[in-house]
Amino acid sequence: MSGQSVTAAWTSGPYLMSPAPRAADLLHDARARERAACIPEAVASYEAAIAAAERAGEQAVLAEALRRLAVLRHRQGASPEARELCRRSHAVARAAGNDVLAGEAFNTLGGIDLEAGALPDARKHFLDAVELGGRSRELRARAEQNLGILANIQGDFEEALARYGRSLEAYRASDDEHGCAIAYHNLGMVSADRELWDEAERYYRESYQIAQRAGDVYLQGLCLLNRAEVHVARQRFADALRDAEAALVTFEELGDRAAKAGAYRVIGVVYRETGRPALAESRLNTAIEFAVAASSVLNEAEASRELALLYQAMGRNQEALSLLNVAHRLFRRLDARVELVHVDGKLADLVGTYLAVVRDWGQSIESSDSYTFGHCERVARYGVAVARALGMDQRAQTTVHLGAYLHDLGKVRVPHQILGKAGPLTRDEFEVVQNHPIWGIELLGDVEFPWDIKPIIRWHHERYDGTGYPDRLRGDQIPLSAQIVGIADVYDAMTTARPYRPAYSRQAALAKIKGSRGLWSEAVYSAFLTSLAQPQASETEVPAVPRLTV
Repeated sequence: MSGQSVTAAWTSGPYLMSPAPRAADLLHDARARERAACIPEAVASYEAAIAAAERAGEQAVLAEALRRLAVLRHRQGASPEARELCRRSHAVARAAGNDVLAGEAFNTLGGIDLEAGALPDARKHFLDAVELGGRSRELRARAEQNLGILANIQGDFEEALARYGRSLEAYRASDDEHGCAIAYHNLGMVSADRELWDEAERYYRESYQIAQRAGDVYLQGLCLLNRAEVHVARQRFADALRDAEAALVTFEELGDRAAKAGAYRVIGVVYRETGRPALAESRLNTAIEFAVAASSVLNEAEASRELALLYQAMGRNQEALSLLNVAHRLFRRLDARVELVHVDGKLADLVGTYLAVVRDWGQSIESSDSYTFGHCERVARYGVAVARALGMDQRAQTTVHLGAYLHDLGKVRVPHQILGKAGPLTRDEFEVVQNHPIWGIELLGDVEFPWDIKPIIRWHHERYDGTGYPDRLRGDQIPLSAQIVGIADVYDAMTTARPYRPAYSRQAALAKIKGSRGLWSEAVYSAFLTSLAQPQASETEVPAVPRLTV
């Protein structure tokens, strides 16, 4: 489950009745219009309520109208204005000595932070809301709910369940059926994250039914969208498309761009999984556009990853890798701000996706040549084993892994008659082959990776004594990762039959490499021998890479 839509369910509180009839009536009317999805009219009514409350000096109505308007402006993508409205609401409430309304402002501000991915700020504001709310069961219920959402995003499902449970009890004690609906919705999110699909559907159904009775159009849309994600997980694609499209209609009425991004993403995934790539590409691109417009980092990252999977299935590998890099950068932007378990998990999944795309691309390069098919896979296995023997960390091992898969990318520009030639290459033919590291870099173009794999592609044929190509680097000028892939490449080439010679035995290949040990640093040469002497490091597969089905 993506976890994106749950962040939109942070709870911001009911309107506040006030003795000032005019301002209170306008506030009441604005809230009714908001729940009926008449957003332009609701905005106008909130603005009128603010003006009336300012004239009448009704501070409580003013604080609440400012806060409610902030919610709408945030959903319309005007988050900076929404934050300023929340701060004004808080200042008005504190000046009036109304801690509950001040807590409401913090609670709403925390919700805006949550959707923007500013999780430390969100937690602080929610905890401040609990402290200011005191004995207000209603505010405590909402703040506990939002802290549960935060825990859910961070992958702490036990805390999320505890927070939601306390929130649900407070809502029931307050006879707040609508609050219970939101608690049920988020219990559905936790259940879905734990892959308890039946429970998730039941909670969404209960939430949706209450939302219908309460006339809460927005919550109805969230229930539909998240239920659609459950259907996708269960491969009920017709049901998923029905619910996601219904949610999209709702969010169109509300003008909520972040929520629309989520709906378009799910629709795109359905089209991808049911073999309609053109429709999938259109919907996923639209999801990214709405996410960017709404400054929804999580939605943009999720949609970018889903579009990358589509491009991978279509063989558009360069575009797939570019989008994976976008998704990785966005997740890292979130991860840099907090110890975020949920995002860490997404980053781990993303590494698996990178490996799948890169492996498929590497294999497609080899597929026309039965002599070299599987070469990149084996070089990756040998290379990772050498990196382990050198004590390199996981990130460095991943760099070697990915670089090994793509080290021969430039050979797609080498004529087949040269690659498959049964006899020795002429001088001119060998000069063509020597260009493949440079061509590999050119083919990647503007694709940037979270790992430094381009040096591997360009310099895996460089040699420690300066006799390699294409740049005649010498000694430690050659990056360690390129040396590792270089020696693994040589070993696999020797032990594999080629058009112009049979395969060397393991012993013969090692003897040849020993005779040329000066071509690599002593550390790399020793680690290579160590890796071959350890069956588990050299003969087992490199870390599992998920197979992508679309």
